[in-house]
Amino acid sequence: MSPAASPPPRSLAELEDRLSEPTQAVIDMMQRLQGDIIVLGVAGKMGPSLIRMAKRASDEAGTERRIMGVSRFRDSAARRELEIQGIETITADLLDERALTALPDAPNIIYMAGMKFGSTGQEPMTWAMNTLLPGLVCQRYGSSRIAAFSTGNIYGLVPTSSSGSRETDTPNPAGEYAQSCLGRERIFEYYAQSHSTPVSLIRLNYACDLRYGVLVDIAQKVWSGQPVDVTMGHFNTIWQGDANALSLLFLEHAASPARKINLTGSLTLKVREVAEQFGLAFGKTVQITGTEAPDALLSDSSLCSNAIGSTTISEDELIHWVATWVSQGGATLGKPTHFESRDGKF
Repeated sequence: MSPAASPPPRSLAELEDRLSEPTQAVIDMMQRLQGDIIVLGVAGKMGPSLIRMAKRASDEAGTERRIMGVSRFRDSAARRELEIQGIETITADLLDERALTALPDAPNIIYMAGMKFGSTGQEPMTWAMNTLLPGLVCQRYGSSRIAAFSTGNIYGLVPTSSSGSRETDTPNPAGEYAQSCLGRERIFEYYAQSHSTPVSLIRLNYACDLRYGVLVDIAQKVWSGQPVDVTMGHFNTIWQGDANALSLLFLEHAASPARKINLTGSLTLKVREVAEQFGLAFGKTVQITGTEAPDALLSDSSLCSNAIGSTTISEDELIHWVATWVSQGGATLGKPTHFESRDGKF
């Protein structure tokens, strides 16, 4: 493992600060962008740091706008943390049409609501969250620009010898989660075409913020002496701070018809090699199980790099950061990615 160019975060406060530190490109965009911003489904793993970055960038740009986050906010402490930083919070069940209608108007919408984990066994709710709700949101905010999160799962598995799925590839979703996410995209595409709603579809996989992510999953197994399954032997990942910044930039790239862009790192990583890197960093023997399959869930991020921007933290740096975080007993969210799933069941 080569030395990291940037020192890793050493505390939770430093991690949160780094995750929400805006790039100059985001600050510049906030100077150009007109109007308020609402983040729907803000209380997930990525939403809090993304909306904090939006607030910091807007403040540094010297612009006055409301930055609002909407969620059911089951965690009142998380809500207070956002409010302390000047972010307006609104408690609402987005599937409640009256609550959705009552939300403030805003010309800029970031759509992060959705359901993945626990979707097996709760298929009706999965489809309601991932496919019905986008239609309700488009009816409410049809005149706004919308940057909507999607997922690389809609592509299905591709040969590991390839550069990964591209935006022009025909979707081949496996399992009801991925199928419902393709449904989400189709609903946004429909409104982009029929109502001229500017839309960006952000096909993300996989963000890593040191407390969760594929790298964290692998590192924790190596640290605790558990076997690492290499059947799903290849993956992409991206530092969540970079994912936050690039996702915010997607607002300016919303278009009609909807614009689809993959969001992930530029490299295809091998699970076996990453596990061995963690083993060296931890001074531990790596236990491997399984044999690499000839295909995996992979995305080609070259369009994003060329049109939106590139990452600031390399995969090698991120591996070093995760190794440092895990070896020092850094906090985790206890939410594994289940990236090993090959049947689309989550």
